[in-house]
Amino acid sequence: MSDNQSPTPPSQAPVPPVTPGPGQPPINWEREVLEKLVFATIKEQRANRRWSIFFKIFLLLLIFLGIASYFNLSILGGDTEIGRHTALIEIEGNIESEGSGSAAVVIPALNKAFGDDSSVAVVLHINSPGGSPVQAGMIVDEIMRLRKGYPDKPLYAVVDEICASGGYYIAASADRIYVNKASIIGSIGVLMDGFGFTGAMEKLGVERRLLTAGENKGFMDPFSPQSPKHKEHAQEMLNEIHEQFIDVVRAGRGTRLHETPEMFSGLFWTGTRAIKMGLADDLGSVDSVARDVVKAEDIVDYTQHEGLPERVLKKFGAAVGSGAFKAAAGEAARISVK
Repeated sequence: MSDNQSPTPPSQAPVPPVTPGPGQPPINWEREVLEKLVFATIKEQRANRRWSIFFKIFLLLLIFLGIASYFNLSILGGDTEIGRHTALIEIEGNIESEGSGSAAVVIPALNKAFGDDSSVAVVLHINSPGGSPVQAGMIVDEIMRLRKGYPDKPLYAVVDEICASGGYYIAASADRIYVNKASIIGSIGVLMDGFGFTGAMEKLGVERRLLTAGENKGFMDPFSPQSPKHKEHAQEMLNEIHEQFIDVVRAGRGTRLHETPEMFSGLFWTGTRAIKMGLADDLGSVDSVARDVVKAEDIVDYTQHEGLPERVLKKFGAAVGSGAFKAAAGEAARISVK
């Protein structure tokens, strides 16, 4: 070594690469782990973002469908011109405060069907075993009002499987009633149903402790003996409602009715027999009436169909109200034209 050369300081000496031994992790493993964590986080965020967008779109779609159903809008958009047609209103199931047989559903449909200048006639398609005399009476009152306001627009009732009691109460207000030969027609009567548990309570040794303010407040209580006075009062109410029912049938059917002692007894008959008795006019279906009687084969359904939001809200409100009523007063006997 010459005098002009000096030894390399130890701190500046080149560091040879270190090779990990067998079974040892790579030197940069921390960086690789961090990169994997970052990419996994980004991937999860993207997936969450996609699901969030999906649920927001789904929620907006539900809201739109709910609004469209509430305002009776058409998803296809716009009101289309409807020519000369037969207006159809469906009454399905029990006549009660909810459902297609309620006055709140049928009356708006009747007003819309009669009020449409393009409708030639209105057809009530009925398939009902009966129900509330109050709801049936409200519908009949509105039918009579509309028939006076639109004297040139006939109203026909077409029976499906059954048109009994409250269903027939409504049908009797139509200009004509068309049935199937096997349809069930009639049951012009009124009932009040309930249960009595006094015998079972005596056997079980259960004592009924009922306190009332008003001597008749426990009327029709199922856990107390039925008094002759209460039974007589209930029968008077049933007879009064029955007479109202009979008056509606006589006014609607007129001289076509061939009265017999059994006609208003609560019995029911086939469609063929009902025609002979004057309870119905002829055999027919919705299509045949529109084609052969109304002479307008195009049928437009005016039935008010409830959307999902309305049904949920109504059921929730009804459940809350029913629970509060039962808790406060207990369940009373029901009166039905069945």
